[in-house]
Formats: sequence, structure tokens, C-alpha cells
Amino acid sequence: QVQLVESGGGLVQAGGPLTLSCAASGRTFSRYAGWFRQAPGKEREFVATISWSLGSIAYADSVKGRFTISRDNAKNTVYLQLNSLKPDDTAVYYCAAGGRGFLGFSSADFSSWGQGTQVTVSS
Repeated sequence: QVQLVESGGGLVQAGGPLTLSCAASGRTFSRYAGWFRQAPGKEREFVATISWSLGSIAYADSVKGRFTISRDNAKNTVYLQLNSLKPDDTAVYYCAAGGRGFLGFSSADFSSWGQGTQVTVSS
């Protein structure tokens, strides 16, 4: 089982940057990692995903051009760089890992989840 721990969330003004980290541990690692977010009263939504082997990347349209996902295989860590933040980006951000396909795009593709980290964007 993969254990995931997110960090880096906090309060930031609109337009500002923020970097989220997700540290993975365990004897077995996943084929890909991803980020999801969930705002109060809304469903959890896909943000970005990246494969560990080739670094293939996909983003949700809502964050494309503003967020950047990356990974450091040696450190078993995945990152999400958030730029040009908007109040609508306010949510709990979750790191996830999975291995049932080349990349994960839905919650069902991911078998391991972190506890989440709160990102609040003020206007």
C-alpha cells in the first residue's frame, strides 16, 4: 500500500502562487500520481495527473496554463505548483496514486489517497 502525505496548503491572495507537495512511502509504488480537489458543497474533481516512469502529464481544462504538476522519483514526491490563483480554486487538495492504467483521470483510477491539504484563496 502507498502512503501519501500532502503539505503546503494555506491562505493566499488571489493571483499568488502556492506549491503543494505529496510525499509517498511504502514498499510498493504506483504507476502514476495525481491531484484532486473538493470545494464545500461540490464533488471531488480531477486536477492533474503524472506518470512516474515517463512523466506523461494531463490537466483539467480549468487549471491548464496555471497549475504545473511534477515529480521527483528519487524522493518519491509529487508536486503541484499553483499560479494565478482565483477564489474558485479554494478547496481541499488531495494527492492520490494508482496503477490500473497509464494515467488516472477519475477517482476510481486511484487506490491510495492522502489526507488532503486546505488551500484558501482570498479576493
